[in-house]
Amino acid sequence: MSDRPKPRRPATFRLDDPGVVVIDAEETGKPARGTVHITPEHEPAQLPVPMEAPAVPRRGFGWGTMFWSGVAGMVVLGLGLGVTHLIEDLFARSESLGILGIGFVAAAALALGVVTLRELRALVRLATIEKLHARAASVLLSDDRAESRAILRDLLKLAHRIPRLARARTALAGHAGDIIDGADMIRLAERELMTPLDAEARRLVSTAAQRVSIVTAISPRAAIDIVFVFVAALRMIRQIAYLYGGRPGALGMIRLLRHVIAHLAITGGMAASDSLVQQMLGHGIAAKLSQRLGEGMLNGLLTARLGLAAIDVTRPLPFTALPRPALADLARDLLKKREEEE
Repeated sequence: MSDRPKPRRPATFRLDDPGVVVIDAEETGKPARGTVHITPEHEPAQLPVPMEAPAVPRRGFGWGTMFWSGVAGMVVLGLGLGVTHLIEDLFARSESLGILGIGFVAAAALALGVVTLRELRALVRLATIEKLHARAASVLLSDDRAESRAILRDLLKLAHRIPRLARARTALAGHAGDIIDGADMIRLAERELMTPLDAEARRLVSTAAQRVSIVTAISPRAAIDIVFVFVAALRMIRQIAYLYGGRPGALGMIRLLRHVIAHLAITGGMAASDSLVQQMLGHGIAAKLSQRLGEGMLNGLLTARLGLAAIDVTRPLPFTALPRPALADLARDLLKKREEEE
């Protein structure tokens, strides 16, 4: 004979019914017959709330900064004295030569001022995109509705410089006054604004990777490979930055390259997709090709990895509503290109 109690038949009741009795799990007493016994369950432990990493404190004014500031000051003073002496020598020879030298100096100073202003504007624009990315990531955690509207206004200002987003701007501006949560507004903005830009960015990365793969496979010198890969990578990063509204200058490109390399180091380096490379080298795909074609394909994959890192750095919104471009998809594009060429 089994000691297991008979299962109770399903029944319906109201919570305010006097026949409903709430008892604790540890209670040993027997309630009256004809009543419904309810034992409340313990609430599950709350899930951990994602928190941002603490900000690393910045170092103060160091000796290295003082050294390079002094060197830069000496170089500027030396150049100024050299130009002054040159103008004085020109005036000593002929007044017309001195006036011509002053004109050249004024033209150079004007051009330097314009270039400096452009570089500063480019740096400010890149910093604005970085702040937008960080603010959007914060709103996805906090669900702040007011901050999401402020981010939306800044995104519309940034997208105003991109003609292909005219229809998306109009549609998104129509939702600005709707009752939408903060995180949902960020996701809506990502779907409306980033969908065409992500598709174009993937095309740029795929084209650059295919170009690097072909050129490095047929070039006779390793030095040519290095120069071409470097130039192609710079051109690809600049195009991606322009696509997302960055428009970097010379100093902006240096800063952008530093951020891209840092992102690669954080996410696992150039060989972050070890399984994909092992599949290429170990499962017969590269064995079917010649040595040069295998090297060209590997260089193309590394260029694609660099392009994906550039997308993550220059994109004004984090990937939430849209899928992140994967290296495996770009690798399939490279393999299709190889099959078409063969």
